Amino acid sequence: SLLLWLPVSSAPGVRTSYIDALFTATTSLCVTGLVTVPTFSQWSVFGKVVIAILAQFGGLGVVTCSTIAFIILGKRITLQNRKIIQDSYNLDHMSGMVVLVKRIVLGTLVVEFIGFVLYSFVLVPEFGWKSGLGMAGFNAVSAFCNAGMDIIGPDSLRPYVDHVGMNLITMMIIVLGGLGFVVWWDLIGKGRQVLKKQIKCSQFWTRLELHTKIVLVTSGILLLGGAVLFFVFEYHNPDTIGSMSLGNKIMASFFQSVTTRTAGFETVPQGNLTDASALVSMILMFIGGSPVGTAGGMKTTTAAVLMLTVVAYFKGKHKTDVYHRQIAGDNVRMAIVVTMCGGICLFTMIAALSVATGGDFLDVSYEIASAVGTVGLTRGFTSEMNLAGKIIVIITMYLGRIGPITLASAVATRSREANVLIERPEKRIIIG
Repeated sequence: SLLLWLPVSSAPGVRTSYIDALFTATTSLCVTGLVTVPTFSQWSVFGKVVIAILAQFGGLGVVTCSTIAFIILGKRITLQNRKIIQDSYNLDHMSGMVVLVKRIVLGTLVVEFIGFVLYSFVLVPEFGWKSGLGMAGFNAVSAFCNAGMDIIGPDSLRPYVDHVGMNLITMMIIVLGGLGFVVWWDLIGKGRQVLKKQIKCSQFWTRLELHTKIVLVTSGILLLGGAVLFFVFEYHNPDTIGSMSLGNKIMASFFQSVTTRTAGFETVPQGNLTDASALVSMILMFIGGSPVGTAGGMKTTTAAVLMLTVVAYFKGKHKTDVYHRQIAGDNVRMAIVVTMCGGICLFTMIAALSVATGGDFLDVSYEIASAVGTVGLTRGFTSEMNLAGKIIVIITMYLGRIGPITLASAVATRSREANVLIERPEKRIIIG
């Protein structure tokens, strides 16, 4: 925020207040994308570089970047450091932690470079070599890190709503960033085994880790379901996709479904969505992407575990299972905690922002859902907020990025009793 507050970070003839610098630094580091000032015109080249670096740092995560810094400086990665990495990525083993971090950074750079090259084919012919390459690099980082900020113009990607290349490139990068690095390595590893004929093609799906299966299936259901609902709810809306051709309607619907998974770019004005589409968007933003990736939200695995638990109850089962495997009880409890903490944060901040700004309830709810899920979509409310509103959204973005589990672990006081196995008498209460 101090760097962005400097005059050198602002465009010539433009002055940036500290609260706007702080807001921009927060939305960049938390890879949210909500902005109180237009990114393309407010900042100088230096300011845009600072924003891109913050987005990259936020996308990779503090633990990954710190580990890479230790490696570059030749520092020894201690057992405590490895334990932090293990906890950060919620892994059940401590072997290969440093290798994992290196692969994450390498994979990130490769995908972002591919995105940069693909974006260049679209943007260089339109804006020239210097501006086009700069925009391509910024967008590649922003899309992969699910930051949702761009320096093309004031209307995000709305001018490209019918541009097949820009839509497909952006959606591809967003989805790759949101799936999670663990899913990448599992898919790549099993793919190599198929190529080496160590396993049959028919065994590819069955050999995948349970986490990978749940992420892929849940993500597919949410993406397809969201696209279908947007298509139906907006089909006759002239302010969004109503006047488009059938092909463009389908493409815009899929883009809206993808971008609500914490990306933040938009090809249709969010303020013009029907109430039904806005509700669907808020649900998708709250769920977000998948763990161990660049996406935010409560995560696809959390939603999947909760739904599977409900299904198991209706089937009369005492345990949650899927694909012939039983979900650990700790995972079920954690899913409940994550959802409850996220829900409490969501409703508390909606109430706070409503009181502070007096804004329209749907606009306020959309803003907070976007901030909690670190998405960056807005119904045009961000730039209209007063000082109190900006501070509330800054706090919300921060809480949304660090996540409910991190927050709960940081503030919880563990008593000695928690470390002792105590079985207390069981008593039933009335539920429902």
